[in-house]
Amino acid sequence: MPQIRPITDLRNTTEISELCHSKKEPIFITKNGYGDLVIMSIETYEREMALADVYKKLAVAENQIQNGELLDGDEVFSKLRLKYGKQV
Repeated sequence: MPQIRPITDLRNTTEISELCHSKKEPIFITKNGYGDLVIMSIETYEREMALADVYKKLAVAENQIQNGELLDGDEVFSKLRLKYGKQV
């Protein structure tokens, strides 16, 4: 369940920092009852960015498949063997 905190809780930076690290998920900050900010630990941010990168690469791969931009696996490995001179 997402953590939702009022902006006044940001006064206690140690508590908010500990919450970010212990929950390992973004914390939503409200102002006057409405969403205002999202804060998270660096570890959570890096994990979210890595996941977004994976999704982006999957979308590119799916588009390549739909457009018929496929490579023959045997051909790719043959070129690698020629280039690097060893078994791949």
